[in-house]
Amino acid sequence: MAYTIEGSDGAWEVVVGLEVHAQVISNAKLFSGAPTAFGAAPNSQVSFVDAAFPGMLPVVNAACVAQAVRTGLGLNAHINLVSRFDRKNYFYADLPSGYQISQFEHPIVGTGAIEVELADGSTKTIGITRLHLEQDAGKLIHDQHPSKTLIDLNRSGVALMEIVSEPDIRSPEEAGAYVRKLRSILRYLGTCDGNMEEGSMRADVNVSVRRAGEAYRTRCEIKNVNSIRFVMQAVEAEAIRQVEVWESGGTVVQETRLFDSGRGITRPMRSKEDAQDYRYFPDPDLLPLVLDEDWVASLKAALPELPDARRTRFIQSYGLTLYDAGVLVAEKATADFFEKVCRGRDAKAAANWIAGDFFAAMNRQGRSIEDPPVTADALGGLLDLIADNTINGRIAKDVFEAMVATGKSAAAIVDEQGLRQVTDTGAIDIAVTRVLAANAANVALYQAGNTKLFGFFVGQAMKAMAGKGNPALINETLKRRLAEPRE
Repeated sequence: MAYTIEGSDGAWEVVVGLEVHAQVISNAKLFSGAPTAFGAAPNSQVSFVDAAFPGMLPVVNAACVAQAVRTGLGLNAHINLVSRFDRKNYFYADLPSGYQISQFEHPIVGTGAIEVELADGSTKTIGITRLHLEQDAGKLIHDQHPSKTLIDLNRSGVALMEIVSEPDIRSPEEAGAYVRKLRSILRYLGTCDGNMEEGSMRADVNVSVRRAGEAYRTRCEIKNVNSIRFVMQAVEAEAIRQVEVWESGGTVVQETRLFDSGRGITRPMRSKEDAQDYRYFPDPDLLPLVLDEDWVASLKAALPELPDARRTRFIQSYGLTLYDAGVLVAEKATADFFEKVCRGRDAKAAANWIAGDFFAAMNRQGRSIEDPPVTADALGGLLDLIADNTINGRIAKDVFEAMVATGKSAAAIVDEQGLRQVTDTGAIDIAVTRVLAANAANVALYQAGNTKLFGFFVGQAMKAMAGKGNPALINETLKRRLAEPRE
């Protein structure tokens, strides 16, 4: 069912387009050799070019150009062999030159598309309008002095890719799925780390509403949204606000707004500028950017396996479900972890353990896949003990929790705690005999036709053996003994 905002006199459709600013992974800035490390001391990574000293000339960083082209290829987009840098003029305290070097009429990457997966199992293709390169501005710091604003220019000149979507998004869920998938692709490519909390990826959210079948109405842009959850909340909050404006007889004004996550509302920032307000013109210090077709082809040939292709391979090669494969490939590090765990082992068992107990432990401890509660080799060792019947599935869960708590291997914990599974049929037969003798009434009921009691007997036998009995042998022994005629 399509997502709509229910107004006082009918339903409204939501129209969303996203402009995602992704910081390029590179050792130097777009037009200077200054470093780009996150968290450096303020103004410690600033060249004369970044600070806009008179007479300083920009020089294009070829590595940043390559990263933009690789991203375009990963988005199935058209690569423009000739592009151009322009000056986008506006005045702000953290922009020393008074203009930003960006791309306007001739971007490095043209139209493309990505496919997103939604909660109901359906997919949707979201169009990409363009990807262009531009330099970031500095950062204003308002909380370090009671009456002054400080400026940190470390970020000034850092390479950004602005990835602009078509207005194809129709719900908060689709907006979240788009950003999530885009971030996944960028991380697979190694062109942006996608750390929204660090500001290396942020979204400008363009929202409008309309009645079904209408032309587009006026849109508003919510600037610098820095989490997927906030993107989704901003879409809904702004759509509700616009419906209220239209239904009250007002007119939505094109403007730039900010999302107040604490109050769950958007609020005005400034009137929305149009292209003519920025007085774009070709940057006189930079020649047009001309790419070699063979070079682009070599970048394409060297692209890594991307999420969609990897998901398909996981389904075909490992027999995983579409859902499980989707969960595992969402992040490259998780997919790599899975492939290391399942190498030479039961892939479905590995997927179940990772998506279940492993993810639960990681979330509980606030860890990441890069710093997991249990390493891939250690988890694989646990699976080996299950596979060779050293321990059973129930004991394995206890062993796993002990591994998380102590950092010890599964084998060491099993030996220290004497948890090896009992496969001695004689010992199992003795335990079963005792269970049946102690529950004669239930045996009679079972043999009279109440076969649902079988699970009860299994539980009692496992309890009698302190959870160490081999479940398959216990089941086999119980079936044989319960089938014997009563004396």
